[in-house]
Parts: sequence; C-alpha cells; structure tokens
Amino acid sequence: MKAGPGQNKPACRHPDMREVCALKWMLLAGLLAWLAPGAEDAANGALTIRLPGETIRIHRAEFALPGTGFVDPSRLDRLADGLAAKLDVPAQNAKFAADGSIRPERPGRRLDRTAFESQFYTYFYGTGGADIEPPVLPVPAKIDSELLVGLNEKVIGRYVTYYNPRNRNRSHNIELASRTLDSTVVFPGETFSFNRTIGRRTVERGYREAPVIVRGELSEGVGGGICQVSSTLFNAVDNAGLQIVERYAHSRHVAYVPPGRDATVSWYGPDFAFRNTLNQPVLIRSYAANGMMRVVLYSTESVRHHPREVPGMRPGQIEEVRDALHADAGSKHREAGSPRRGAR
Repeated sequence: MKAGPGQNKPACRHPDMREVCALKWMLLAGLLAWLAPGAEDAANGALTIRLPGETIRIHRAEFALPGTGFVDPSRLDRLADGLAAKLDVPAQNAKFAADGSIRPERPGRRLDRTAFESQFYTYFYGTGGADIEPPVLPVPAKIDSELLVGLNEKVIGRYVTYYNPRNRNRSHNIELASRTLDSTVVFPGETFSFNRTIGRRTVERGYREAPVIVRGELSEGVGGGICQVSSTLFNAVDNAGLQIVERYAHSRHVAYVPPGRDATVSWYGPDFAFRNTLNQPVLIRSYAANGMMRVVLYSTESVRHHPREVPGMRPGQIEEVRDALHADAGSKHREAGSPRRGAR
C-alpha cells in the first residue's frame, strides 16, 4: 500500500518532535549504560561517607533518576544538605569575658559542596564502591581579639536605664539579651539588626515568660523585657550620632525611658536597626545587673563622630563597661552622672 502524502516523513524530522526525540534517545542511552555488562556489579558498590563519629553508606540506585543512569539532582542536594547540617560549625567571634579579659575567637568550618559533588559524581559514574571523607572549608571569625583590643579605646556613645531586679523573669531576659549583644562589632557601612544579632527569643534559648505590650495591652510573652535592651541601645546609638535605619515605638508609654525614646522589637515584627556611618568599626559593650542596664559604644582614638544630645542622659562621664564586668561590680556601680576616680 502506497503511503499518502507526508506519511513517509520520519516523525523526528518534524520541528515539534525534535526535543521529544532527543529526550527519548537520552533516556535510552542511560538505560543501555545501566544494563551494560558489569553495570549491576557497579551498582552494588556502596559509597561510604565518613563523618566525625558517624559513617553513612549509600548506593547508586538511591540517587539515580528512575529508568536512567543519571544522577537525580534533587536527591544529591538533599544528601549535601544533610551532610552540611552535620559538618558545618559556625565561627565564634572573640568576646569580652566576665572578668574583663578577651575570649579568643574560634574558626568554624563548612562543607565544600563543589568538591563533595565532584567526589560523588566520580563514584556514581565509576565502578565498584568508594570511601570518602567530605571536604570542608575553614570559616574565619569575623571579630578577632586584636580587633576588640583596638576598638576598646574611645567612648562615642552611651546610655543607662534601670529595671526592677525583683521581677526575676524580666530581669533574666534583659540580662540574657544583654550578654548576647555584648562585644558586637559593626563595621563601617554595615547595618546592625537587633533581631538578627539577638536571635529568636525562645524557651529553648533560655528566655522566660514576662510582661510584654501587645496592641497597647500588657500580657505575658517569652522574652518579655528585651525591649529595654533595644531601647537602651537605641539611645546610645543616637548619642553617638549614627544613622537610625529602623525604629518603632511601643503602643503605650514605657517607664524606663522618656516618652518617644523607646525602640520596640519582636521576632516576627518590628526591628531596631542602625548603620555605622563612621570610617571606623564600632564596638558595642552591653551590661545588665542589679537593676541597671547600660550600653557604651567604643571606637578607635582616631575616629571622628558628631554626638547628639539625648533626652534622659545625665551629664558627666560614664563608668566604663569593662570595669563593671568584674564579679564584684554590683558594689561598685555609680550613676551615669557620677564620674569615677581616674576617668578620662
């Protein structure tokens, strides 16, 4: 029987069918490679991944696209994500200790995903098994001891507020957030975020239930009290003449700062943020104990800044935070307007 007009033209020559045919040939090539002599033995070879204190074994078939001899990229991504969760260690910045000394920085590490994927592809498209240790890259600390020493020279901003130490849960939250904030360094041009720096306020991270203001009403919430930390920081930053990027006031007056001088924060809501507009890094020293919350901003001796007058500040020099960090600091606190002996 004679073919009709156009019926003798191969389907794959039609422009609309070329991509479909190319995919078919690709799948067929992968299937033939999978069924080739020796492929079954190769598929049975496990990849042993050695981690600190743990060994993982996987097989090629678990990471192949169904019906092909190709890697399923989504499964490989999940494998790499799981390894990164086990291997990645964040770097620890240098930080001032309770006795005024500096706790040295510690470098971290992270999975070298590019090198690991290269190892995986070598195994997957090879034969037999393989034994690897996932490669990692060092992660340097952002803030080292030398930087802290160099910045702890000149006071450029400061503020003090007071709280009721008999309210144990609220005091605990203020002091915990203050310790987290302490020793933070904000580099020139960098924008500081209170929420990003302090992190989520959860029971697992040590925060407790305490009064919070929600839509103008007092209620209980985990992390209640830390707005006093953000408000004290806001006034110290404003005193230093730095650029305020984001700040929101409470829906009702708070007693620890003058009206209009508060900075409310919430993990899923308002943040307090400022930008370091100076040509030198800024060191944040923060300390809370015995009903006193204080923030002092430092920089280098050569820094040029334009301080602003802030409502609620007492005149005179403030006691330096590093002296307040000693164990017996509670008996040595002075009000902000009381200069200490030998103060500069």
